[in-house]
Amino acid sequence: MLSSPPKIELVSSPDDFDAVRNDPDPIRRGRRATALLSIYQQRATELARLRREAIEEAHRSQDLTYTEIAAALGISKGRITQIRGGAPAAERLFFGVGPVAVGVPLREGTDDRMRSYVDAADLATQQDTVTLLATLALTADEDTIAPDATTVPDGDAVVICGPKSAPIGAALLDGDPRLGMVRDGRWWIVDKTTGERYGSPMSDSPPAAADLGYLSRRRDGDRVIVHVAGLHSPGSRGVLHYLGRHLPELYRQTGDASFSAIVRCELDGLTVTGSRLHAGPFLWSSA
Repeated sequence: MLSSPPKIELVSSPDDFDAVRNDPDPIRRGRRATALLSIYQQRATELARLRREAIEEAHRSQDLTYTEIAAALGISKGRITQIRGGAPAAERLFFGVGPVAVGVPLREGTDDRMRSYVDAADLATQQDTVTLLATLALTADEDTIAPDATTVPDGDAVVICGPKSAPIGAALLDGDPRLGMVRDGRWWIVDKTTGERYGSPMSDSPPAAADLGYLSRRRDGDRVIVHVAGLHSPGSRGVLHYLGRHLPELYRQTGDASFSAIVRCELDGLTVTGSRLHAGPFLWSSA
């Protein structure tokens, strides 16, 4: 997992097919074909979602019957029924079009060999994310974030990383106009507008079996970056627990807007047993 081959930078365009086909290196040609096929498959899935959305909008806003829409599109009414029932859910756009890179911090070891490793809690959150993306017909590319990483991978991405783990975690929080994280004896999520601070119940005295997690979703040009960071490691998994159960309603609230929010999760040991929005969502356009 940590020694994966270097990525091929590939942007889908009408010229990509011929460029791949004419690449003289068979290994590079095979890798580029695999990457391009993934992009095409994800675009086809998104086009299916857009078609269903267009059909529903025409029915709703133009007062057209599905029979009239079928005639206008040159397809049968039965096909309209199939499209409405089989296309991906609208909320898949929350994560972009895909493929989606899902990154977790690569930590420096403390043993004699100083071997790098991925924390088990981060790995569980990454797998929760991959599972959620699969339900939305989105392809996930599991990735690691180096301790000195300052940039987000190309394309749509989910970054599961706090400000302590890598500079990219701090940089993404700095770019949030509404929420941030500060350390004052313990870590806090702070509202940059009101100054209100939110601390993890795990750090209270006495501690409680609950944690807080930060969530942001931003539109960055033609891609989407979702950022997740717990005040403690269970907080990150709590965010994914919440998204796995409440993404449709959250998407109805926020649409394609950039926003941030705080999620509270209840715990039994390190197992998340429940989750809910604790503050937000705060739309950045109104911050």
